[in-house]
Amino acid sequence: MNDTLDEPSSGYNEYSYIHFTIAAAVALCLCVAGLVGNVIVFWYLCFKIQRNKYTVYFMNLSAANALFLIFTMLLLMVNINTLVGTDPDFIGKENLYLSIEIFYDAMQYSGMFIFTAVSMERCSSVLFPFWYQSHRPRNLSTIMCTALWIFGCLESLSENLVCTTEAFMDQTVQCSAVQIIVFVLAIGICLPIMVISSFTLLAKVKRTFKQQYTFKLHIIIIVVVFFFILSVLPFNFLWFLMFFRLIPTDLITASLFYATVFCTVLNCTVNPYIYIIVGRKWNQTSCHSIQETLQRAFREEENEDSKSIPSKHT
Repeated sequence: MNDTLDEPSSGYNEYSYIHFTIAAAVALCLCVAGLVGNVIVFWYLCFKIQRNKYTVYFMNLSAANALFLIFTMLLLMVNINTLVGTDPDFIGKENLYLSIEIFYDAMQYSGMFIFTAVSMERCSSVLFPFWYQSHRPRNLSTIMCTALWIFGCLESLSENLVCTTEAFMDQTVQCSAVQIIVFVLAIGICLPIMVISSFTLLAKVKRTFKQQYTFKLHIIIIVVVFFFILSVLPFNFLWFLMFFRLIPTDLITASLFYATVFCTVLNCTVNPYIYIIVGRKWNQTSCHSIQETLQRAFREEENEDSKSIPSKHT
């Protein structure tokens, strides 16, 4: 990266490393804020709040986001050392960087898959409430989260071991296949499911807006999907276009890397605070604990569903 920054033809100057170091430092601060929020949410969902099918998903999502932020911090510290450190090319750097990248991508993919699953399940409960209540397997949330963790790790291993830096630059057949699969999973499968689920839940929120209860989990999913689309997906498009040389690589590679890291960190950072903000009761002036707020955001949704679904005996 230093060689790239020193080349005038690449659009960088001799002081560009300062800008990238500042960007990495800001991202580190965001990581700390996000890590605190996700750890708090994970702790309450795991140990303080009665578990249900939705808290299992969001507990795993908070764990994925927290681990993602930890490995992002390690990745940023390695890059800061490369930019301004006294020993930028220390022994074992490449192996360390590869290991961090594997876990970094695994947490990102697992979190994306888990949130896609909870969006799809919530949408199914709205569209097919009777079928959902009578046919849903009891341990579906746990089974799905376990499978998606494994799938996210396998995708990360495939991308980092098959599509190495050299394979990426040479556009090998194997690397091209992996990049297409990653792109299709994110843009062709996860994105449509999230968007369709969000519009379905938005319609449900609109119909029940004037009633006495509110679907807070619906609002959480809609807002999180909005932030995900706004912050993460555009850079997935850019990386895909850059791989196939549809956009120049020499001018924007380092900038795109830090922009991608910054936006994915921002997405993981805001999620726990979205849960807390949405779970609050805005019409009351009294303060509520985080436990009460998260209970209202997640657990009460089951009660609201039972209110909104007419009884079979009526």
